[in-house]
Amino acid sequence: MTKYFNVKDSLYDITERYPETIDLFESIGFEGMKNENQRKLIGKSITLETALKMKKINLDVFTENLEDAINHNKAINDETDKVTNNDADIKIEGILPCPVRIPLMESFNKWMEGTGNNLATKMEYELKAASMGVDWLKESLEKTEDPDVLSDIFISAGFDLFFDKKLIGKWASKGVFEDITKMEHYNKEFDNEEICLKDPNNNYSIIGVVPAVFLINVEELDGRDMPKSWEDILKPEFENSVSLPIGDFDLFNAILLNIHQKYGEEGLRKLGKCLSTGMHPSEMVKSHRKQDKPVVTIMPYFFTKMIKNEGPMKPVWPSDGAIISPIFLLSKKSKKDMLEPVVDFFASKEVGEILSHNGKFPSVNPEVDNMISMEHKYMWLGWDYIYNNDMGELINRCESIFNENIDVK
Repeated sequence: MTKYFNVKDSLYDITERYPETIDLFESIGFEGMKNENQRKLIGKSITLETALKMKKINLDVFTENLEDAINHNKAINDETDKVTNNDADIKIEGILPCPVRIPLMESFNKWMEGTGNNLATKMEYELKAASMGVDWLKESLEKTEDPDVLSDIFISAGFDLFFDKKLIGKWASKGVFEDITKMEHYNKEFDNEEICLKDPNNNYSIIGVVPAVFLINVEELDGRDMPKSWEDILKPEFENSVSLPIGDFDLFNAILLNIHQKYGEEGLRKLGKCLSTGMHPSEMVKSHRKQDKPVVTIMPYFFTKMIKNEGPMKPVWPSDGAIISPIFLLSKKSKKDMLEPVVDFFASKEVGEILSHNGKFPSVNPEVDNMISMEHKYMWLGWDYIYNNDMGELINRCESIFNENIDVK
C-alpha cells in the first residue's frame, strides 16, 4: 500500500487516476495501454501485484518507479517560480538545478525582502526547475529579433542554449552581454594551470558546474578491471554496458562535446556502442535493482549522495577529470548598473554554498569551500574550442554520430 495506490488495485484503476504511469506499464510489456479501449480490456482484469508476478518484475522497485512518475507529475505544477510585472525594468529567465531550486528561491526571496527590496517591485522573473527543460526558453529566443526585448539576465546550464547561433549565441557574439560578477579570479579549482573557466572575452559568467562521475556496479564487472577514466569507458569490453544521462540534455551534450574534442568522431562512435540504456539520475542510483543492469552509470555528482555504502554501487571520480556542464549567468551590458545588485546576489558566496553544499554543484566563487579534493580534476572544453566552433551545429553532428552507432537490441 502506498499513498497513491494499493498493489491489489487494477492496472486500469491506477492508470485512470494517474495517466502518467501508462508509459511505465508499456515499458514492461503491457502493450496497448495507451489505447483506452485496450486498457479497459486488459487493465480491469489484472491487479498490479499479479501483473508484476507475470512479468517477473520486483514489486518494490516497480512501485518506487510508479511513485516517482506520479511525484514528478505532481511537482510540475510547483516547479516554476514566476512573477509577472508589466512595468518591470528587470526581466530574469532561467533554469535552476532541481536539487537546489527550493533553497535558491528561498534565499532569493529573502534577499528581495532585504537588500534587494528597492528592486523587488521592478522585477519580473520566471525560474523553472531543470526537469522542465529549456524548450520554452528556446522557442522564445528563436522568435526574438530585437535585443531590447530579450530578458536582462539568463541563468541555466546548457551549451546549446547559450552558444547556438540561433539562440543566445547570436546576441552574445554581438556584445549584448557582459560579465559583471566582479570575480577577477574563480575558485582555484577552476582557475589554475590546467583549467580556466573565466571567459577571456568577458561575455559569459559562470556561477557553478555540474560534474559527471561514474557509478560502477562491481557485481557486474565480470572480471573486467574497474574503469577509472573516460578512455576506459570507451574500451570494447564496455560495449552495451554503460548508462548515459540522455534525458539530462545539458550534461549529455557536455559529454558528447568533450568526447568529441578529446577522442574525435571515433570517440563518439565508441560512446554510442557502449550505451546500455539512458536513465534519469534518480533511477540510476537504483540501477543495480533493475533487470538490465549497466556496469557503469554516468551521472551528476549530486546523486552519489544517495548510494548506500554497503551496496554494490561504487562511485568513481574519473582520473582524467569529471566532465562539467557549467551553470551560466548572463547579464545585459546595456543595463549593467541596474543589474549589478541582482548579479551580485547570484554570484555571491551564499548562493555558491547553496550550489556546492546542498547540491554538490561546485561553485566558482573563490570564497566557497567546495569540499572536493584537489586531486579530483575537471574536464572542460576551453573557451578557444567554444568560440572557434558553431556549437549548435557541432552538438547536432555529435548527436548524429552517437545515435548512428547505438546497438539497438
